[in-house]
Amino acid sequence: MAQELAGKVAAITGAASGIGLEYARTLIGAGARVVLIDRAAEALSKASVVLGDQAIPLRIDLTDPVSMQGMMPQVLEKAGQLDIFHANAGAYVGGEVLGGDPDAWDRMLNLNINALFRSVHAVLPHMVERKSGDIIVTSSIAGLVPVVWEPIYTASKHAVQAFVHTLRRQVAKHGLRVGAVAPGPVVTALIKDWPKAKIEEEMAAGGLMQPVEVAQAVLFMLTRPRNVTIRDLVILPQSNDL
Repeated sequence: MAQELAGKVAAITGAASGIGLEYARTLIGAGARVVLIDRAAEALSKASVVLGDQAIPLRIDLTDPVSMQGMMPQVLEKAGQLDIFHANAGAYVGGEVLGGDPDAWDRMLNLNINALFRSVHAVLPHMVERKSGDIIVTSSIAGLVPVVWEPIYTASKHAVQAFVHTLRRQVAKHGLRVGAVAPGPVVTALIKDWPKAKIEEEMAAGGLMQPVEVAQAVLFMLTRPRNVTIRDLVILPQSNDL
């Protein structure tokens, strides 16, 4: 793989597993050093060992404001700079509103919306000062097309899309690019509540993607010329009818 990101430093939230881990692997393969941000200490340690010397583990709980305050200072302490920030951490709650658990909704909304906004806010001063930087947000096809069986999750991703579109226009004058990758169903822990039979059926029908396929799409976003912004990149399994 060409070293398109040689000399760059990236930080990825939710990087200890799933899509975040594959993002990290892909960016390291493209020459970047990557700060892995996650609250799962054991998974974070394992991921950093697997990824090697270019992976820098950083345990942060994005839903804890005190922990969040230390995120950017520690990134700079460990890596010296930040060129790419990928706000990837998120949670999923599906099902009908009628039988839903509002407390579970609150936990998901806090991570998917509030923590994401705070984490992006934390990295902006450094990037603005340097007049360069890329911010990528993991959204979802649910942020573009309302998905009837996941109304609360869909609402959270619509909020993310609104944030990306408005922030991008605010910070373009500082040389920053902001974009969202919006995948359809991916084989990660986010679909752990799906019935086993449904997962097997979707896999057989080509209705699920692997994390590496989404990670490669993000690398494409990051390696466009600086005068080009990929605002939204939708990636779906071929059999998906959304």
